[in-house]
Amino acid sequence: MKTLRTPDTQFENLPDFDFAPNYLMVDDSEGGELRVHYLDEGRKDADPILLLHGEPSWCYLYRKIIPILVAAGHRVIAPDLPGFGRSDKPAARTDYTYRRHVDWMQSVVDQLQLQNITLFCQDWGGLIGLRLVADNPDRFARVAAGNTMLPTGDHDPGEGFRKWQQFSQDTPEFHVGSIINSGTVTELSQDIIDAYNAPFPDESFKEGARQFPILVPTTPDDPASADNRAAWGILSQWTKPFITLFSDSDPVTGGGDKIMQKLIPGTQSQAHTIITGGGHFLQEDQGESLAELLITFIADNP
Repeated sequence: MKTLRTPDTQFENLPDFDFAPNYLMVDDSEGGELRVHYLDEGRKDADPILLLHGEPSWCYLYRKIIPILVAAGHRVIAPDLPGFGRSDKPAARTDYTYRRHVDWMQSVVDQLQLQNITLFCQDWGGLIGLRLVADNPDRFARVAAGNTMLPTGDHDPGEGFRKWQQFSQDTPEFHVGSIINSGTVTELSQDIIDAYNAPFPDESFKEGARQFPILVPTTPDDPASADNRAAWGILSQWTKPFITLFSDSDPVTGGGDKIMQKLIPGTQSQAHTIITGGGHFLQEDQGESLAELLITFIADNP
């Protein structure tokens, strides 16, 4: 598997992002090996909070949240998915599969020996993270889901997602920073947009960003559908704390919180919240509020 590695110079002097990089070599069931970047902030003896980003962002998305969680005494792990951020990027679109991404993140969890994890997942972070929870129920203590879902392809994904999927395949140039800006309620400054563009010096680095939208299961016979149904079999019996922290202005995942609240027993008696003033990328719009909600969720569910 051929991979691309974004030069370190691309990540110099990014606004509000002075975290130290960490790296692991990970492999998968298909024999693919690559380097994954992750942030590891806070007390190393504290139970970890695992923050998983989605498409087409990277761990820069969590820059507002991490310092608040660390100040509250938590350890925070925020990886870049392969194909994004400072992680290696497979050069061929065919090298991007749902299964591989679950395997690669499983390797991160295994190598860091994470236990008693609190997961926060958004967008594709949920598609991967909820599979990790189902595969490793003993490792996870709590789950917080924001603007995400675990689709099986058995239900219509909705017009908003279908339009996004088509756009991702048809647009001549995939403007990552502009896409993230369009998914927020607040208008991002140019230096923030540039920071989201930083991992992608040219279009050859964006094969993952283009491929992810069509990896989402939208038909019952999708290659990932059976695995996601099996994961739902586990989640439907999950009694540990599970909270939904969605935002009020996301046209893609709106209503997914109610499905989780109906199907996952651990959602009962939790302080589910619709965060006002937040778009799809609620970490950008309401990062500070989201961080405080996570701190309260952990404190209320020791």
